[in-house]
Parts: sequence; C-alpha cells; structure tokens
Amino acid sequence: MVLSRFWLAIFISSIAFVVFSLFSGGNYTIDHVLNGKKDDPILISEKYIEQVPAFVKDSIKNAPEQTMVVNRDTLNADTTYVFQNKTVKIYSGVQKSDGLLPTCKNSLLDLIIPLIAYLAFFCGIMELLIISGAAEKLARQLSPMFAKVFPSVPKNHESISYMTLNFAANFLGLDSAATPFGLKAMESLQTINPEKDKASDAQIMFMCLHAAGLTLIPTSIIGYRAAENAANPADVMLPCILTSFIGTIAAFLIVGIRQKVNFKSASLLVALMTIIAAIVGLLFYINTLDLIGKNFFTSNLSGLMLVAIIGFTLVFSFINEKKFVAHDTTIFDTFVTGANNGLKTGVTIFPYVMGMLVAISFFRNSGLFEIISNGISFVFSNIGVSKQITDSLPVAMLRPFSSGGSRGFMIDAMRTFGPDSFTGRLSSIFQCSAETTFYVIAVYFGSIKVKNTRYTLSTMLLVDLICVITAILVASWFF
Repeated sequence: MVLSRFWLAIFISSIAFVVFSLFSGGNYTIDHVLNGKKDDPILISEKYIEQVPAFVKDSIKNAPEQTMVVNRDTLNADTTYVFQNKTVKIYSGVQKSDGLLPTCKNSLLDLIIPLIAYLAFFCGIMELLIISGAAEKLARQLSPMFAKVFPSVPKNHESISYMTLNFAANFLGLDSAATPFGLKAMESLQTINPEKDKASDAQIMFMCLHAAGLTLIPTSIIGYRAAENAANPADVMLPCILTSFIGTIAAFLIVGIRQKVNFKSASLLVALMTIIAAIVGLLFYINTLDLIGKNFFTSNLSGLMLVAIIGFTLVFSFINEKKFVAHDTTIFDTFVTGANNGLKTGVTIFPYVMGMLVAISFFRNSGLFEIISNGISFVFSNIGVSKQITDSLPVAMLRPFSSGGSRGFMIDAMRTFGPDSFTGRLSSIFQCSAETTFYVIAVYFGSIKVKNTRYTLSTMLLVDLICVITAILVASWFF
C-alpha cells in the first residue's frame, strides 16, 4: 500500500515537472522522455540561423549547400548545434535513462528474459533439492537458529532451506542465483501466511535481511574497478564487507525489536558469533595474500561455490534416486517441473518490474532527480561535508531505485575522479553495501501478489541510510 502510493507520487510529480519544463522553456520537446535512449543528446532548443552565435553562423555559411552542419560549442563541450532544413537545433547534455517506450522494451529483453532463464535453471535445481530430501535435511539442521529469528515459521519448514541458499548466494555475490532462491523462499513463506494480501512478520524479516546485502566477495565491484585500471581493485573489499555486515546487523535489530525477537537466545548468539568469526577469519586470510592472490581468490571463490552447490545437488539426487521413483518421476522430469515453475514466476513478476522501471525512467528524465540530488549535495557541502563525499552521493541516492543507474554513476565517478580517489572508492562501497530496495520489493512481493507490505519499505530505506553513513565512516577510516 505504502509502496504503491510512493510510486504514484513519484510518477505524477515527474509528469508534472516534465509538462512544466516544456511550457516554461526548460525543454523544447518531451520526446526524449518517451522515446529517447540513454546517453543520447537532449534537444533543448530550435532557432533560425540569425539567432545563433556568430561562430556557428559562420560555420554554416562556409559549409557546402544542402549538407547537415554539426558544430560543437568550444566554451561548452556539452552543447552541439545542428543545422538542417533551414533551422539550427541545439542539443545540450545527455539523457540519464532510457525513455518510457525503450524502457518497456528493455525491461523485457534485457531484464525479464535473462531473469526467467536464471529462474528456470535454479528453480529446477531447487526442485531436485526438495524431492531428493536435501532441502529437508538442511532445514532440520538450521531450524533451532531460524526458530529464534523467524518464530512464526514451523520447525523444518522448506522455506528455511530456501532462505539459507538465498543468504549464501548473497554472501558470495551471486545475484543471479540469489533471486530465484529468494523468490522460492517468499512463495514458501506465503503458504503459511494467514493474510495472503498482507506481508507476514517472517516475510518482512527475510526481505530486510536480504536487502541489507551482506556480501563477503564483492566480485562485480572488483571487476569494475579492475576495468577502470585501479592500482588494487580489491582494496575496497574489506570496507564493503564491514559496511554490509553492519547494515545486516542493523536490519536484524530494527525488525527484531519490532517483532520482539529474543536476542538473548543461546542458539541465536552462537549463530551470530559463528558468522562474525567466519568474516574475521576471511579478512585475516585475505590480508595475508598479495595483489595477484587477492584477485585470484575473489575471482574464483564465488564461481567454485556455485559449481559445488550444483554438483552436490546432482550427486545427492542420483544417490537418492529411489525418492524420485517414489514420487513417480525421474531426476530430469523433476528438474523440468521446477524450471517450468520458474518460468511462470518470471511471467508473474514482469508487470511489477516494468511499472517500477517506467516510473524510475520518468523520474530521472524529468530532471527532478537531478534537482533533488544537486540540492542535497548543496546542503551537505554548506554544512562542512567534504566535496569528495558529496561527489559520490548520487550513487547512494540512486542505489535504492536502480542498480544500473547507480552503477553508471559509480563508473562515471571513477572515470572523472580516478578509481583510486576517495570519491571513486566511496562510490564503489555505496554500490556494494545496499540493495535496490524498490526493485526488490516490487519483484519479491509482486511474485506472491502481496499488496500491503506494512513497514518493509520504511525499514529497508532506514537500513539504506545506515549503510550510507557507515560507508562514509568506514571509507574515511580506511582511505
């Protein structure tokens, strides 16, 4: 309910701002909002040749007749004059995001179809885990700890194994695997949800822990930094781990207090101490490696773990093939059944994802986001916040809305200020230490058609803010 109203407010305010800009002279056309492509030049005006600067007029007069003349402003590199059909079109700046129609197309071709492929494969793997009994054994082992965090989830419930696999995939930076596991966890939790259109306590706790994004191997961030020729691409690894860990603990405490979780439970404390010990041990080990060793370790651990999970599933299924016979099926048919369920899930969430991405497209291309971003940066700079921090804030601001958009700002920050600058490093930590909050809520709750998300959005945004503050403090400490 809150999420729907929020998106409606963004959509309406963005449309209103576009219309205002058109009639106030801020925009020449709104076509870029509808049909434009990301990074295309934006048409801001069209004039007769007598109205343009003298140097542009001279270039046009000296050009051969019947040809298009393109002239760049030497004082403003973003401004371009194009003479064609007796008028001069003036372009300035580039489009921040795809327009409405390209967004609809790309959300299907570039996002949903690949996501459906991932869902089909990993849902097939999960179906093997269920029929073979592996999921049940995993749930039985973890039930004592999960019973404290998710008291409404029955002992040995299948959702426990799905949530575990989702958290493990997130730890290893395996986004493509984390999403299918997370969707299956939400579907499983929905079966024990007494109010089907309202998020349960267990679903809210899972969503907030998932969105906090505890990552042990930030593979993609290291890859982007390496592509931008950072001296040590993995030097943000420890700050990313610390920031995401603090965000996860904050999410657990905030939701746990509201849901009256027993924090004094011995099994819960043992689990937390085990996770902390594992993180500290990993940090100590990584610190013993040289640059090549760190790059090799971070590049291969995640992939090896994913291959190990798939290999274990197949071997365990063959060992317990009699369970498939008891269910009157085969290993391959079970995989196909799971893959088919993944396909249906992908089709179900498509409208939710498309609606969210279209709203983001309007928000960014209207210019409203840029005004808000510049305003926040201005306020921070006037209260003494370092310019190096304010230059990286667009990444933090856009991260809850769009992973691709914030990633673009991160890459731009590294190219503008350098990958080894404080701004470049802080932007990388921002990108790694939080989740695309609105996308996650739209996809996960959309897949089970829950309309009332209760306090999920406010809690996740609060955790995002905590991650931003923590990232600034940790980056200042390390760099």
